[in-house]
Amino acid sequence: MNSTDRLNLNEVCAGLDGFLAAEVYPRHERYAEILDNPRRRHDASGVYSGEAVALIKEVRQASAEAGFYTLTLPPPIGSVDLGWEGLYRLWEHLFYRCGTRMWLGHHVLAHWTKGPNPLLMHAQEPVRDRYLGALESGSKSMCFGMSEPEAGSDIWSMRSRATPVDGGWQLSGVKQWISNGSHADLAVVFAISEPELARARKGGIGAFLVPMDSPGVARGPVSPMFGQIGSNEATLYFDDVFVPDDHVVGDPLNGFGHALTGVSLGRAYNCAKVVGLSYWALDIARAHANTRTAFGSKLGDMQAIAFKLADQAIEAHSARVVAIDTFRRLDIGADAANELAIAKVVCTEMAVRTIDAAMQVLGAMGFTNEVGLSEAWQMARVVCVADGSAEILRRQVARRFLREGLPLVGA
Repeated sequence: MNSTDRLNLNEVCAGLDGFLAAEVYPRHERYAEILDNPRRRHDASGVYSGEAVALIKEVRQASAEAGFYTLTLPPPIGSVDLGWEGLYRLWEHLFYRCGTRMWLGHHVLAHWTKGPNPLLMHAQEPVRDRYLGALESGSKSMCFGMSEPEAGSDIWSMRSRATPVDGGWQLSGVKQWISNGSHADLAVVFAISEPELARARKGGIGAFLVPMDSPGVARGPVSPMFGQIGSNEATLYFDDVFVPDDHVVGDPLNGFGHALTGVSLGRAYNCAKVVGLSYWALDIARAHANTRTAFGSKLGDMQAIAFKLADQAIEAHSARVVAIDTFRRLDIGADAANELAIAKVVCTEMAVRTIDAAMQVLGAMGFTNEVGLSEAWQMARVVCVADGSAEILRRQVARRFLREGLPLVGA
């Protein structure tokens, strides 16, 4: 992207601020008892309550009408091409402005697994057109079914199977940790379509579009984490689900490439999410350090506090620079897979340390639900695993570094 494009991103971020002020913040004030109270936000089974789902849908649809919802998605699904840097900048801005308390704002942009997934570009045109309008308008949502109880980072270990039958495929398996699985209308489900190729790790994995009201589909329990009473991570069951041939995404033997595309989008999103949350947390800690007094001095005048915040400001800025450099490389078509792995490790591990430091500066207040820092820490800690754990990414970086070293010139 050139300087004009980057200026346009600033203008889009300013437009997002206006939308948040008009559509998100007022809803949080009006429906605080639902949105801030976990017992109203979730039902007895732990999934989002009907009231919460309705408010999420309202925000999605309002964002679509305002022209924001699909901005981070590539054409022809997205309305404009803001590229990888645009995806990063807009998500970073949303999480910075919304933090954890104004969480409806997290639904203003179409997340790659929940909105009109870019993988739909590889679907047959009549089928894509059948679903795309409702997804782009925010009236319907989807999910990405890849992880399984015994297949996380190693997707070749998945046990879900798609067997060819007359007119299509018969799909069976269990998917776990599926974001939005409890409420999605449509799923992209990955399954072994040719066991011999899959065993050789040379292909044999297909991607299948499955309407969630199909016979044989069942939504299982969610998996609450960190002592929460609810979650948005569901278990899904597929029992001899018929998938027509026209609902296969691309080549039924080569869905692995589509899966990797999705994972790359997830890594970019997670970099933006945790850097935005880190800046939000630092703002809270800075305001507290500048106003709270102890032993006759402001906390910010104490070197122990000032240097702690300085260290985390340095880390946050460094991580942001690494991320933006990575996405600018991707935008010019460079092979930046290793840089993306580095960026995710740097950003997520920085965020855990930064948000932890912000909680420490606030003392006991830092752990309260009212402030929301502990929830931000939990969100950052989770994405140290999601879309490629830090260990898997270090393995990837090590292999390429030992083979090629680090480039000092080029993109």
